Amino acid sequence: MLAALLIGAFGIRMSRTTSDFYVASRTVSPLWNASAIGGEYLSAASFLGIAGLILTYGADMLWLPVGWTGGYLVLLVLVSAPLRRSGAYTLPDFAEARLESMAVRRMSSVLVLLIGWLYLMPQFQSAGLVFRTITGAPTWAGGLLVAGVVAVNVLSGGMRSITFVQAFQYWLKLTALAVPLVFMLAAWRSGGSPGLRTGDPWALPLHGREHPLYETYSLILATFLGTMGLPHVLVRFYTNPDGRAARRTTLVVLTLLGAFYLMPAIYGFLGRVYGLPATDTVVLTLPGRLVGGIAGELLTALVTAGAFAAFLSTSSGLTVSVAGVIAQDILHGGVRSFRVATAVAVVVPFALAGMARSLPVANVVGLAFAVAASSFCPLLVLGIWWRRLTTAGALAGLLIGGGLACAAVLATIVGGPYTGWTEALLAQPAAWTVPVSFTVMVVVSLLTPSRVPRGVARTMVRLHTPETLNVDRGDWHPRSI
Repeated sequence: MLAALLIGAFGIRMSRTTSDFYVASRTVSPLWNASAIGGEYLSAASFLGIAGLILTYGADMLWLPVGWTGGYLVLLVLVSAPLRRSGAYTLPDFAEARLESMAVRRMSSVLVLLIGWLYLMPQFQSAGLVFRTITGAPTWAGGLLVAGVVAVNVLSGGMRSITFVQAFQYWLKLTALAVPLVFMLAAWRSGGSPGLRTGDPWALPLHGREHPLYETYSLILATFLGTMGLPHVLVRFYTNPDGRAARRTTLVVLTLLGAFYLMPAIYGFLGRVYGLPATDTVVLTLPGRLVGGIAGELLTALVTAGAFAAFLSTSSGLTVSVAGVIAQDILHGGVRSFRVATAVAVVVPFALAGMARSLPVANVVGLAFAVAASSFCPLLVLGIWWRRLTTAGALAGLLIGGGLACAAVLATIVGGPYTGWTEALLAQPAAWTVPVSFTVMVVVSLLTPSRVPRGVARTMVRLHTPETLNVDRGDWHPRSI
């Protein structure tokens, strides 16, 4: 936490303009940006939750890291370069530029806030869980620490400051999992390399749930398509100098995420072998169990540092994206509004974390992915690749698809627990909400051809023309190409 504050303070000297605060003046190189994306994307769900779910449900939960990594491949192919060429600061900026509608912008702003706060809430809950596990302090104390550090960093330097912090935190998280894993695998080998008990269903797919096939495919759909709708991920592509750099950034991100996600699965396997209880704290307790002594304590300290890096980096990215939307669409814009919005962006999810019932962190983050896949994924894919998308179609798809997903999330977090198909459909809604959203956008657009934006031809040329053609991007017309 001290390192995050010091690095953030270094970024203050380089943050002077509004563009610095929102998109780091669009000057971040692919490697720096990829490291920062890895830092903010690898949240508590990645650092703690995957190992806990793999320990509980077995190898079938490997779909989570596969989906979270594969989502960047979809992002690379369909979205990254055109989105950077749009010149927008935020997702609502893109929605307004493409659809030429303030109504679509306002709906997008509401969804950004909902997704951001839904994603922030489990970060604060997990911080409280880790802090209580290590020190015995009240659960709210860890969340308060993370919220405080995030607010200071974002308030001080905006996106430019956070970029340095998040890049550092990716490599800290990678080290915090890799170093203890080396010692634990050595202890496992020296103990005779024990395996699973005979007949243990852990390694078998589709077990431990009532409707495993539906839940698996719904999870795949949410993770593959939800990545492109996460506001804190997309805002990173606005910081690249151009569309080519955005694509290169995505390729590096795929490499960094692939290296990281190899390790939580091994933690989950070792936790199963040694009979640890099925909780999100398996990553914290495993080094002490396998290594023991002062070495085990030091490794536990390192893993704890990595966990707090996960909370801080993801919370920072989410706070920047949510604060950007609040400052632009609710307040008056500018640096002062951004700082006021930062306080709101942190306080609301911190309060929600104390009121909502506690669920496995990866499950709550999966719900955020489902909302993103059901709302912004159709808007981005159709908005970038289908010129017949209309204002009415986009608004209807966001309202119905995003609204249904949000209703399922609310029912899961506030209500329940449920059983049978009700539990499956609400806990993993993407399999039915994503097709509904795409269908509504397409059908309503076809029924309202008069609502196609007037400047759609110019916008599509802007999105799909490489910067190397050196076209005047300030006053484009399709016939000029």
